[in-house]
Amino acid sequence: MTFEELYHEVLQREMKGTTEGLPADVDPQQLDCLLHPEQYPPILQTKPCTSCAFDEACVRSCVFDAIARGADGKLFIDPSRCTGCGACEHACQEGKLTASRDILPAMEAVRRSGKPSYALIAPAFLGQFSDKVTPGRLRSAFKALGFTGMVEVALFADILTMKEALEFDKNIVNESDYQLTSCCCPVWIAMIRKVYHELMPHVPGSVSPMIACGRVIKKLYPDAVTVFVGPCMAKKSEAREPDLAGAVDYVLTFREVQDIFDAAEIDPALLPEDEKEHSSRAGRIYAHTGGVSEAVVKTVEQLSPERKISVKTCKADGVPGCQAMIRELKAGNVKGNFYEGMGCVGGCVGGPKSMIDRGKAAELVDHYGDQAPYRTPLENQYVKELLHKIGFDTVEDLLKENNIFTRTFD
Repeated sequence: MTFEELYHEVLQREMKGTTEGLPADVDPQQLDCLLHPEQYPPILQTKPCTSCAFDEACVRSCVFDAIARGADGKLFIDPSRCTGCGACEHACQEGKLTASRDILPAMEAVRRSGKPSYALIAPAFLGQFSDKVTPGRLRSAFKALGFTGMVEVALFADILTMKEALEFDKNIVNESDYQLTSCCCPVWIAMIRKVYHELMPHVPGSVSPMIACGRVIKKLYPDAVTVFVGPCMAKKSEAREPDLAGAVDYVLTFREVQDIFDAAEIDPALLPEDEKEHSSRAGRIYAHTGGVSEAVVKTVEQLSPERKISVKTCKADGVPGCQAMIRELKAGNVKGNFYEGMGCVGGCVGGPKSMIDRGKAAELVDHYGDQAPYRTPLENQYVKELLHKIGFDTVEDLLKENNIFTRTFD
């Protein structure tokens, strides 16, 4: 039985309420990977690898040096270095690498823990489950699976946009100053932290919208189960980082969620609408390259209309593109004062577990942004109400140290 066959067999059994009676030829380690994914890196080896006809393409693809050859001659993935960017899975031509799956423990917690549970849906979700699946129908689908509700992470992208804009207004006072955005892509921030650490002084301490969403839900409902859903495997690694752990209990990709819908025989397109729109255009467009930059530019303009130094953005997507932009910075060729990096080409819509073409996905994200009742978080009354509810008297309180939207980088 292959890993994929085992995965779908166990998933079917989970949705029926039992994992008993598995075939005798099940690989115990592969089963353990499915039952306890938190003990493994975001990328799994489904077969041992001692020789390679492709000159170890997986090793060469990893900018984090997470793949090495052990004393036994076998290649292995170091969980402490793997970010889950997916480059090695794409590079491997022998089918020995695959993404980890968090479905079994996640659905166990949602369906059997007796606790409130929330699906935290990434801004890139538009069109992922067919054009007919509106946000309201997707919310109904998650409720049909046993979730208490669905929360759009775009609302928390609004909050982080405001924080990044405030950081920019505070810190960029000279033409030579610049800021590297930290609040979106875990691959981008991992590159800076692990490969280009000397640039960390230019990175404000902000959590990602995913972590912000999880932390706020936990503050409002301390025993809640939080499950992030998006196109990104690197979010699995981010959720486990020591200073962030506990905000998001499980991370599922769009593909994993589609597998759950299929196993449960749920078609979101046929379900009723359950609408709750809380985010602005700024938060909704985080999903594609340039979205963070546009959001921060518009928010800074509203925040400080008389500001002499305006936001001059530079952006890159894909790991090679991000590396090239960083090399320019290190060489002293500073072309802007706000730098946005996205680990996947096209941004989150081009994530390794996105289910539709990234160009179409970007168009859908923009359309959804255009439908938003607010342009920026400063106009968004829901942001102000939520911040007040969790103890922020003014938006400037976002700059206070040790708040739930801040992290301290090592």
